[in-house]
Amino acid sequence: MKALQAKLAQYTTPQEAKAAGVYPYFRAISSEQDPEVIINGRRVLMFGSNCYTGLVNDPRIKEAAIEATRKYGTGCAGSPFLNGTLDLHKELEAAIADYIGKEDVMIYSTGFEVNLGVVSTLTGREDYIIWDEQDHASIIEGRRLSFSRQFKYRHNDMDSLEKQLQRCDPDKLKLIVTDSVFSMEGDVANVPEIVRLAEKYGAAVMVDEAHGIGVFGEGGRGVCHHYGVADKVDLIMGTFSKSFASLGGFIATDKEITNYLRHHSRSYIFTASITPASTAAALKALEIMKTEPEIQKALWRNTNLALDGFRKAGFEIGNTSTPIIPLYVRDNFKTFAITRDLLEEGVFVNPVVSPAVAPHDTLIRFSLMATHTPEQVEEALHKITKVFRAHGVIE
Repeated sequence: MKALQAKLAQYTTPQEAKAAGVYPYFRAISSEQDPEVIINGRRVLMFGSNCYTGLVNDPRIKEAAIEATRKYGTGCAGSPFLNGTLDLHKELEAAIADYIGKEDVMIYSTGFEVNLGVVSTLTGREDYIIWDEQDHASIIEGRRLSFSRQFKYRHNDMDSLEKQLQRCDPDKLKLIVTDSVFSMEGDVANVPEIVRLAEKYGAAVMVDEAHGIGVFGEGGRGVCHHYGVADKVDLIMGTFSKSFASLGGFIATDKEITNYLRHHSRSYIFTASITPASTAAALKALEIMKTEPEIQKALWRNTNLALDGFRKAGFEIGNTSTPIIPLYVRDNFKTFAITRDLLEEGVFVNPVVSPAVAPHDTLIRFSLMATHTPEQVEEALHKITKVFRAHGVIE
């Protein structure tokens, strides 16, 4: 065995979980991503999806994707910088810019690539990136690629943020980067206070709205709009792989910033454009979100029903106030075992264990869609309570 393979062969954690019968990943789904999916021939309630709007199987979106494929083909075979820009891409960029209320929008191939390419590019060696310790992995990877000085502040702690801002040279660029809704714990960033501190210390603000768009704000415009500070946030990031029921991502900002990014952001310049189907799907989803407020109302009906049910049953759910509900287990193996047992009960949820979180913070991530029925939510609550009690996590 070669040295590389020999070294990597020492990583046996997945094999150990499989041997124990609790390996929870790569569970193959053989149906559409609806509130119910088919796994191993069985219908299972899906409470692990990020499509908060539930639009991922909407026939109007599927038809838009099919029509775009008929017109443009299956791919662009190049980056947007060269041969990969379609008029359809420009149409989506203009629609998102109008929706978010910014001068310009750039579309990337994935949401991960947005954060990777924007955070790593905007600031220089003598500048600063200030980031929340629980920011998404894509933000972490972006700041790792940056040559800027980097200060981490405690999660959603505005005193900690201010102390880090005070450490910065007032004459250098400062970029504060935060999630709007934190993807594992479901809590919401204090965006108004972040904006206030940014104005006080002359910093720019970038907010990742991946889990906020489709959930908060009029027409699902996100947390920044919900708090009425979108015009004071310099860069708003979003992804098409969640509420937009597609694939790709965007950054919405001023034209001076997009002009620079279009010519310097490596994950934009050196990656093929999103497919025509993905572009058309996102465009149609945007139209639906803007014109059908009942989707958002259904999502919050389900969210409030679940939040109330979990609290009454004695679950520890942290500070969430969103469709992302962490059900704390605080034990790696037990988290895997509960995930397995819930799937056997007909409920699909996602385990979150170390190193994604600290070992004492392991949890089951329960997430809701607008298309869940109240009956499905109640059924999931009953089965999850049963399994958590069997494992001694709740009384």
